[in-house]
Amino acid sequence: MKTFRLARVAEVIREAAAKAILFELKDPRVKNVTVTRVEVSADLQHAKIYVSVMGSEKEQKLTMHGLKSATGFIQSRVAQQLTTRYVPRINFILDQGVKRSIAVSQLLQAERQRRQEGEPPAPDDEEAVTPTDLEAREELDEQEAERDPTDRRPPSPAP
Repeated sequence: MKTFRLARVAEVIREAAAKAILFELKDPRVKNVTVTRVEVSADLQHAKIYVSVMGSEKEQKLTMHGLKSATGFIQSRVAQQLTTRYVPRINFILDQGVKRSIAVSQLLQAERQRRQEGEPPAPDDEEAVTPTDLEAREELDEQEAERDPTDRRPPSPAP
């Protein structure tokens, strides 16, 4: 199926699901929900609705449980908007993208403040790669390239 048609169907599903969740769903467990995106299978039989839930881990689990119990209702609202032969079976997935982007922006803001105050940069958790490490990696790559492909022995360890 054409990708632009799948994108249009996904957008209709996203809009219909968002309207149903925001305005029509009366479940008190479902709150602070944002429908971020929808992925539709090529045969239009399945749809993954990615939702972002603001709040604690407990509130997220409670909201996801409420959404799963309201799947039939939301699917019926989607069916009213779609003009396809089949209505996709809906599956809700918690999208962590928004929370991760907020966390990254907070880290960046903290680093900017540190630099403005003149503090040294925070040490990294990982070891820095030194030029000798790079040389050792290049040497291993060369040994691997020179090895006979029919040789089944494992490569020799690095010095």
